[in-house]
Amino acid sequence: MIFETIITTAARDGRPHIAPMGVRFENGRTILAPFRPSVTLDNILATRAAVINFTNDVRVFAGCVTGYAFDWPTSPATRVASVRLDGALAHTELELDEVHDDTQRPTLYMRSVHQETHAPFPGFNRAQAAVVEGAILVSRLFMLPAEKVDNEVAYLKIAIDKTAGDTERVAWGWIMDAIARYRAQGDKTPDTSPDTSHVA
Repeated sequence: MIFETIITTAARDGRPHIAPMGVRFENGRTILAPFRPSVTLDNILATRAAVINFTNDVRVFAGCVTGYAFDWPTSPATRVASVRLDGALAHTELELDEVHDDTQRPTLYMRSVHQETHAPFPGFNRAQAAVVEGAILVSRLFMLPAEKVDNEVAYLKIAIDKTAGDTERVAWGWIMDAIARYRAQGDKTPDTSPDTSHVA
């Protein structure tokens, strides 16, 4: 099972980096598999640390992949050489345990060394799930037929129209703008934000 999360890392000089990424949990370890090139990968290899952020603010997902907003407030992690999202409901701090290298997509096996809960999870919202799916579409525009993208957007918009709040509508607007911008460029691979390939 893959869980959509926000991964935060820091460069050796402490500069934070934020990226949506699907993660897996197996046998007590967290598995990350970023595509090269990747700032997240470079930071983890340099510091041997990362943080999983659990958030229901879907603007973070949409903002990172569309380039509209990816400089979200962070604070130093408690135990590892990384940062966490200030607005996360909870976070888990990870240390690198093992690397299975690959020229295209290395696999990083990490172990949890610290966890914190900052706010209660308020429940599921269909519009939030739709925004996450929309963010995934944006990260894959270069490989998906336009008809499939349009069909997916039409279906996801049902949840947006029925259940979205202001936060979800803002995020959805970024996604729609990113798709329009991509098509205006003549279907060239969009240059949005770092690590868009991490949305899995």
